[in-house]
Amino acid sequence: MSFEKQIVSCPEAGESCIYATHSSGLKVYISEKKNFAANYAVFGTRYGSVDTEFALGGENMHKTPEGIAHFLEHKLFEGEDGDAFEKYAVTGALANAYTSFDRTCYLFSCADRFYENLDILLSFVTSPYFTPETVNKEQGIIGQEIRMYEDAPGWRVLFNLFRIMYSNHPVKVEIAGTVSSIAKITDKTLYDCYNTFYDPSNMFICLCGNFESEKALEMIDDKIKTSDKVQIRRSDFDEPDSVVSSYTEQEMMVAMPLFVIGIKDVPVSSEMLAEKKAATELLLEMCVGRISPLYTELLEKGLINTNFGTEYFYGNSYAALIFEGESKDPEAVRSAISDEIKRIAESGADPELFYDALKKIYGREIRKFNYAEETVDGFINCAVDGTEPYSDLKVLKTLTADDVTARARELNPKNFALSVIKPPKK
Repeated sequence: MSFEKQIVSCPEAGESCIYATHSSGLKVYISEKKNFAANYAVFGTRYGSVDTEFALGGENMHKTPEGIAHFLEHKLFEGEDGDAFEKYAVTGALANAYTSFDRTCYLFSCADRFYENLDILLSFVTSPYFTPETVNKEQGIIGQEIRMYEDAPGWRVLFNLFRIMYSNHPVKVEIAGTVSSIAKITDKTLYDCYNTFYDPSNMFICLCGNFESEKALEMIDDKIKTSDKVQIRRSDFDEPDSVVSSYTEQEMMVAMPLFVIGIKDVPVSSEMLAEKKAATELLLEMCVGRISPLYTELLEKGLINTNFGTEYFYGNSYAALIFEGESKDPEAVRSAISDEIKRIAESGADPELFYDALKKIYGREIRKFNYAEETVDGFINCAVDGTEPYSDLKVLKTLTADDVTARARELNPKNFALSVIKPPKK
């Protein structure tokens, strides 16, 4: 076979995986779980909605319509020999796909007939088929989807935030694009993007479940063609450190105001990403996680409810700390979070609370290995981020309360932004 293979182990979790690189450059991650009833598979590419400007080698930068990565995801299921969903219906697998800012993933889960389902996945993702007629039909379908998101308060509050946080970065643009942008998509532009970003050297396959890894690798080797690896040059975004504005609001039909608070952060290289992610997640947990005094205080005052959540949002040339939920007074929530981060930065992270947060996050990471989907999601992040399997878990053991203090000090208080969806005025 055309693979270089290694076993990557994580003694802390009693886990190991096969990490293989195909001669084409394709990355493959496999976790065999003989006691699992379900199998989960993903075939993905490091291509998302922000990748609208690119070049191959020394060519000039090429700009494509916004929303084309998502459009391509939709179209790839429809092949010259039929629809992939219809084939999955025969095998009984549950299949889906998604496009985010930095990746596109095609997936299935099944209890049996794994190899049949894997063959379907490998076949349709490597066999594009686009015509002017099918592209025109899809423009109408995706146009309806775009209009649906325009009426979704939870979606609107998030992208309203991105628009006041980012000046130039395409992360502020809807993943599906706009009705006018997708109207510019043709079968030729789809093939151009496919041939660039769906080159095996830019792709990955992540598998978890009860199957034979060697047979899966043989099937992959048979389907993936070895060719010269493409050299993709992605756009450098001239994005300032500061936010565009600190506040935006919109009226929609909601019972209680929705809010998303963002702290614009400095993007980080893949070499330092595991450490930055771990320190940020610990800071978020200590600041306003469910073990924190501030979470209890906000809950008791009725300023948040149990829908409140946090996230470290990052990707190619963007990063932010996100806090979202429902509140009768979003401004008060923002003020409280800002004050708490400032307190941690000035007084230092409490060692006892740090260890409570560390145990919680460590336990959460360990529990993920009980589920095929979450195990695969971890591999996907490794493939996209350029990090080693299990690096998040290994880094957690090395951090201290001082690292959380240092992380809080890195955040600029001027880079807070708040997006609110309010009920209509009576």
